[in-house]
Amino acid sequence: MAYRDVYDAWKSDPEGFWMEAARQIDWERAPSRAWFDQGPVGEWFSDALVNTCWNAVDRHVEAGRGDQPAIIHDSPITGTSRCLSFAELRDRVARLAGALRAGGVGKGDRVIIYMPMVPEALEAMLACTRIGAIHSVVFGGFAARELAIRIDDAKPRAIIAASCGLEPGRVVRYKPLLDAAIETASHKPEFCVILQREQDIAELIPGRDHEWHEFQQGAAPADCVAVEGNHPAYILYTSGTTGQPKGVVRHTAGHLVALNWSMRNIYGIDAGDVFWAASDVGWVVGHSYICYAPLIAGATTIVFEGKPVGTPDAGTIWRVISDHKVKSFFTAPTAIRAVKREDPAGELIGNYDLSGLQAVFLAGERADPDTIQWLEDRLHLPVLDHWWQTETGWAIAANPFGIEHMPVKKGSPSVAMPGYDVQILDDAGATVPMGTLGAIAVKLPLPPGTLPMLWNAEERFRKAYLDRFPGYYETGDAGYVDEDGYLYIMARTDDVINVAGHRLSTGAIEEVLASHPAVAECAVIGAADRLKGEVPLGLLCLKRGVQTSNEQVIREIVALVRDRIGPVAAFRNACVVDRLPKTRSGKILRGMMVRIANGEDVDAPATIDDPAILDEIAAALGQIGYARRQG
Repeated sequence: MAYRDVYDAWKSDPEGFWMEAARQIDWERAPSRAWFDQGPVGEWFSDALVNTCWNAVDRHVEAGRGDQPAIIHDSPITGTSRCLSFAELRDRVARLAGALRAGGVGKGDRVIIYMPMVPEALEAMLACTRIGAIHSVVFGGFAARELAIRIDDAKPRAIIAASCGLEPGRVVRYKPLLDAAIETASHKPEFCVILQREQDIAELIPGRDHEWHEFQQGAAPADCVAVEGNHPAYILYTSGTTGQPKGVVRHTAGHLVALNWSMRNIYGIDAGDVFWAASDVGWVVGHSYICYAPLIAGATTIVFEGKPVGTPDAGTIWRVISDHKVKSFFTAPTAIRAVKREDPAGELIGNYDLSGLQAVFLAGERADPDTIQWLEDRLHLPVLDHWWQTETGWAIAANPFGIEHMPVKKGSPSVAMPGYDVQILDDAGATVPMGTLGAIAVKLPLPPGTLPMLWNAEERFRKAYLDRFPGYYETGDAGYVDEDGYLYIMARTDDVINVAGHRLSTGAIEEVLASHPAVAECAVIGAADRLKGEVPLGLLCLKRGVQTSNEQVIREIVALVRDRIGPVAAFRNACVVDRLPKTRSGKILRGMMVRIANGEDVDAPATIDDPAILDEIAAALGQIGYARRQG
């Protein structure tokens, strides 16, 4: 079947489509139907009984594939690599789950996981789902205050952490951050389990803290506990506009069905294949496509502790793909731009055997056409953008590689996936003509695997996602659909700027800037202007070894924008910076730069990779007449 046949099959019979997909899951009690009209947006497979850990681990051992690699841990920072088979993973997870159960953790209890990119992080997640506990992974090294907020919201019975995490050239001590967070939080966990890493042995608090291995000694392995289909598998906190994080909830059954469907149909991955999502378990990509989806599908997943550059060089991605025979690779465009900046000609790619790689998938930030073209020219493989959110848990729009490799339109994540009825709306909630920029919304109900609610915050859930466009889920992104049904994500709704009455997408301007041969990475923001309301400002990171002066590059990109978008863009100002402010997951903090440009006081957000960069941005914007001009 072609993509259009599959999508039409879903649209004509959503219930039948998802019940058929559910046949690929092992149920303790199969669902009687797919969708249940209950809760704020409905629920999927609610009357089923099922266990996530069984479907991700045990069933593959039972099927005779216990010797197959389940997890490959590759750490260029420590210079080590190790592999866990499905049988080994089952035994380790069952033992940890048994120790948690002996400690009083059971179905419905919350467990916060605060760990780096090590296999034990996945073991902790799976051990929680094995006994019906609800895990909440917090990015390792997150500030104590932010961790405390999450402790108070989730109210965990236990916290599982590591003594430290590793970054290029430094050790990040987790335990002092954890201790400070627990001291600050009103809620106190009953106990903590600490994985001691040799790079920093933490001091344990008697009576509360337990060393990872000692905690498990003598514990009886736990069997899988079947839970209801609408039982929460996890809570994942995402940043909120109020500064208070939003706890995205993922129900168990829909999560299993949707992720399993996506592995084969979007990524072309089957049991026995090797899949690498270069993210972190603290983010949604790490939940969906490092831990759960590959293992549910019976594939091997890679846990990578390193960076795209600097561990040791810009060839580390290609080395990992070559060493472990990766079939599909998933990363953020910002990682590829970092590689391109350090190795503009892609010379390091030639050092490795990439013959097993079938495709590269990009998500997390808009994939600019220049970055896609750079990869295509060097890999001679499909490079496929796709678009999804923490809230959805899997792709809203993608090029469904496992169904058919559709033509790529650079700048578009391609087409809506089954389950997603994507519409482009104006401010009044009416659909706009084809090709017109508007707010991107998804007609309810959302498909399996998406969020059914926020943790203990139904009213906030409605306000954040449902109230603006009744009958729709509001994505917060702006874009348009072309004549072939391809979706274009041009900006967050807040990043659509109004220049003298003309609505312009910052993404469209960034696309032009990125096409300049000297530009490695860029961002466009809208700054307040007394005459025009807003004007676009460009921030440019140049490739290593560029001989052209900064001033000449800026003159050329101003001319490019005037030529390709027109004078209406009023693009006249840009500055060259060494780096852009980003979250740890690689998202550019455009809103933060807008506030700096407009002279507002800003506090570094908890998710920022390096707070010092904000002063660098303020200095650069100050040189072109912006930043702190009002103060």
